[in-house]
Amino acid sequence: MQFLLAFIVVAPLLGAVAALLPAPPGLKGSSPEQAVLRHGVTVTGAVLVATIVLAAGFDHDHPSKMQATTDISWIPALDVRIHLGIDGISLPLLVLTALLTFLCALYSYFKLPAGPSPKAFVALVLVLESGTLATFAVLDLLLFFLAFEMVLIPMYFLIARWGGAQKQAAAWKFILYTLLGSVVMLLGLLLIGLKSGTFDMVALATDNGRGLTSSVQVIAVLAIGVGLAVKTPMWPLHSWLPDAHTAAPTVGSVLLAGVLLKMGTYGFVRILLPITPDGMHTFAPYLAAFAVVGIVYGSLACLALARPGSKGDLKRLIAYSSVGHMGFVLLGIASMTPTGVNGALFANIAHGLITGLLFFLVGAVKDRYGTADLDTLSGATGAALYGRAPRLGGLLAFAAVASLGLPGLAGFWGEMLALFGSFDPADGLSRPAFLTFMSIAAFGTLLTAAYMLIVVRRVCMGEKREEPQRFADVQTYEFAAWTPLVALTVLAGLWPAVLLGLTDPAVQKLLAGGKS
Repeated sequence: MQFLLAFIVVAPLLGAVAALLPAPPGLKGSSPEQAVLRHGVTVTGAVLVATIVLAAGFDHDHPSKMQATTDISWIPALDVRIHLGIDGISLPLLVLTALLTFLCALYSYFKLPAGPSPKAFVALVLVLESGTLATFAVLDLLLFFLAFEMVLIPMYFLIARWGGAQKQAAAWKFILYTLLGSVVMLLGLLLIGLKSGTFDMVALATDNGRGLTSSVQVIAVLAIGVGLAVKTPMWPLHSWLPDAHTAAPTVGSVLLAGVLLKMGTYGFVRILLPITPDGMHTFAPYLAAFAVVGIVYGSLACLALARPGSKGDLKRLIAYSSVGHMGFVLLGIASMTPTGVNGALFANIAHGLITGLLFFLVGAVKDRYGTADLDTLSGATGAALYGRAPRLGGLLAFAAVASLGLPGLAGFWGEMLALFGSFDPADGLSRPAFLTFMSIAAFGTLLTAAYMLIVVRRVCMGEKREEPQRFADVQTYEFAAWTPLVALTVLAGLWPAVLLGLTDPAVQKLLAGGKS
């Protein structure tokens, strides 16, 4: 198992190097471009299979225990170790990352975004996958930082070289925001490591902050929290996200929303909650306040974009919806209760599935119509999607109602548990304040339903002014890339115990200071 986890983390990196090398004569085929895209599908597919095998071999009776561990000394002078391992918190994120990257590689094999060399595109996607998988698998603070930073350069080039309009400005905004946040985060990680004498996340979580003074914890939470909040993204540090999503190619948006945003919230759960509990207790009300402002702000921004005549971009609208959805994740974390944190982890996975599907669908709509402008999509298009590509319209409507939190689909459980966590926060937190936050967040769910239903009415139904000109409906490769996301959205909604059974024991242990 430990070799399997190491393979999952390292294989995409080796695959990226291989993608840049000349293909062996027998594998070139008639098209070198298709050969390297096929290589990307093969490597990401092998990583997905290995991840599924790892999940199948995981001891589901003890999900709070670190499994498949590797612990090798790397820099003895600083006590930095190559320490890998997974538990019930990190395993679902590992599987989600491997699945979404494979689906993106499969989709790109048939629909490569316009840009320079396919070799570079495949190599960047594989480096991105390796960094993301490593973030969820490493158990050393400095390794976590290196993995956390490893994804920035690939995503920058995916936006800057394969993106759409305003791609250079969006890519620079993305890299500057995240790098500046990461510099502050590194200072906080070094402070914890130097003051406690170790960078080992398991040992630090077991110590539960007893080796750190309250003032050190407060400073560490402030520094690390800023870096994690930028990546999440938390209002008001979110402004890079809509530009990045709007400019990014379809697969870039899917990976950015589906896995990169989860790295920030994962850091809150894995590092700040167990290692600096006193500092988190101090900042929890402020984190909750920023979270609920983000929920309402994101929803109001989406309503403004969805309004007729506003020339709103559908990709930009979905990006702003992510600000609101990630607000529920932060609210659950801020409650510092098992219920709230479980809700946050569930909402993480649900958002990855649903918003990943939404960006796939919006990309397909833009390819067919030539634009993602809502006024164009709903105005001069006859009966819009239902009349021109009914299956595509049906899938978009499904993803929209899943995103608004319809009971029976994955989006419902995470938001509900986050609200429950706010209803009864951890001891010492102000219950009246969190009841206020809960009420504002609940109002945000109504706003979410409002803008998503407006999008469905305008984009899928449109205005029937003429006999619609039909476009190509969902293609076979699109069905292959989207069906797993639809199926998992339904499965997680109807059977939430599959995920909660993994996360709950691990969360209970994490919040109890390493004691099961």
